[in-house]
Amino acid sequence: MSSGSPLLADLIDALRCLPGVGAKTAQRMAFHVLERDRAGARKLAERLAAAVERIGNCTRCRTFSEEPICALCANPSRDRSLLCVVETPVDQLAIEQATGFRGHYFVLLGRLSPLDGLGPKELGLDLLAQRLAEGEVQELIVATNPTVEGEATAHLLAQLARAAGIRASRLAHGVPLGGELEFIDRGTLAHAFGGRQTL
Repeated sequence: MSSGSPLLADLIDALRCLPGVGAKTAQRMAFHVLERDRAGARKLAERLAAAVERIGNCTRCRTFSEEPICALCANPSRDRSLLCVVETPVDQLAIEQATGFRGHYFVLLGRLSPLDGLGPKELGLDLLAQRLAEGEVQELIVATNPTVEGEATAHLLAQLARAAGIRASRLAHGVPLGGELEFIDRGTLAHAFGGRQTL
């Protein structure tokens, strides 16, 4: 961009780090906050700086937390015998908001992807193995995404659970509630058909 302002060019380039934000969207965002919402931009900058500075990871489940142990892990009313493994903190939030799950979580912060340098160590599987060895967990609920990497991760998690003598279960995948078969993509329909259950 040739606006004559290196600072504006830097702002536009910095905004491109956000997912789904390309050059044009970043440019629109930058111009919007400078033209119409400088107070909002200041507030965003302050909150972003505070979040980057103060939000870390829970030492027990690895989700985002301002404290060493997050509120969910510290809650004594949650069922310690159930441990749900998710790929990201946003997956944890989705399950927490959409279900009545009252167990605990473990957040991988990714999925197995050797090409991206994500192996068992980066996913914290050593910490997960220690947690399983404590003897409290009776069921490991695998809630990884139904992608190639997610399925490979699920397989490794199931092996880890079996080695610890813990039951492993997998979230069901398939036809969405209220969905019509004619509109379901082939892969989803094939997966659902292959995982059919007795009524």
